[in-house]
Amino acid sequence: MAETMADAYIIDAVRTPVGRRGGGLAGAHPADLGAHVIAALLARTGIDPADVDDVVFGCVDTVGPQAGDIARTAWLAAGLPESVPGVTVDRQCGSSQQAVHFAAQAVLSGTADLVVAGGVQNMSLIPIAAAMGEPYGDPFSGSAGWQARYGGQEISQFRAADLIAEKWGIGRAEMEDYALGSHTRAVTAIDHDHFAAEIAPYGNLSRDECPRRDTTREKMAALRPLRADGRITAALSSQIADGAAALLIASERAVRAGRLKPRARITHLSARGDDPVLMLTAPIAATAHALRRTGLTLGQIDLIEINEAFASVVLAWQRETGADLARVNASGGAIALGHPLGATGARLLTTLLHALERTGGRRGLLTMCEGGGQANVTIIETV
Repeated sequence: MAETMADAYIIDAVRTPVGRRGGGLAGAHPADLGAHVIAALLARTGIDPADVDDVVFGCVDTVGPQAGDIARTAWLAAGLPESVPGVTVDRQCGSSQQAVHFAAQAVLSGTADLVVAGGVQNMSLIPIAAAMGEPYGDPFSGSAGWQARYGGQEISQFRAADLIAEKWGIGRAEMEDYALGSHTRAVTAIDHDHFAAEIAPYGNLSRDECPRRDTTREKMAALRPLRADGRITAALSSQIADGAAALLIASERAVRAGRLKPRARITHLSARGDDPVLMLTAPIAATAHALRRTGLTLGQIDLIEINEAFASVVLAWQRETGADLARVNASGGAIALGHPLGATGARLLTTLLHALERTGGRRGLLTMCEGGGQANVTIIETV
């Protein structure tokens, strides 16, 4: 039986451009990146900031400038009321998608009416996995329970991406064709200003920096694998990047009281787990779970965003779900556009919302693989 639930609305969604590593956002303090999209969101919606019940932001590697509850810091850095609290979420790459889920769940429960949800990451400033290195070590070594269950084998996204390619029989040439298509779609979207309405320029940066206009199959084929005897190369991986995104989630009561105009409703939200060694396969089970709960088929979904952590992740998911790739990552994905870890979920949802409106679509689905072998799914419908 299809699930039913009260309404949680997306009033608006905005993001920064995604900056390449060492690019236009590299010098921005993460709190200022977060503050920028929060301020832009409030300006677009016209709400009274004091009416916001909470700020929920995703962020990974919360050390240094990203430590100390970046959701709260970003809100205050935007000059907004001290009375509004904030909380930071870490579900690895799905952190800001989970932030939206927590915001929607607060609204659906009746305990909140207006929640700002989003995420921020400056990977140029805080290197990937900074929280897992010296002097603290990794999350698994030394855990008797983990060692008893999974042994001392390598746990990494790079190994997982290779294992997935091997398990599903995905060759390097197929992945390179997919990756090239991601760049082509992203460049086309940029050149046709498809992202313009969702971007709040930061300083002099108004367009995404990561897509490579000059990449070719030949250039990709010349790259060495990231792991000895592996299939995955840098060209088949999401790009290290910087950025932030934010959405305003509202209850029916807040919509009526504030005379707000919703752009979409969240009709489903869920998360599922899978093998933490394969790590990146959970979108397969999570998508199946979401479709069972809603009674929908992928044929009833107009546009799909699945994070391009690696080409093998998307292609294995497609093999299992039978998804029409023409509807998947239609404006390019993280291989081309970059993956600012804690911000990507909110960035993808922002892009999905705008793409549905631009193309006249009704339903969109977002899913992401996440560290620990997890995945979130969000389904939205335009209104």
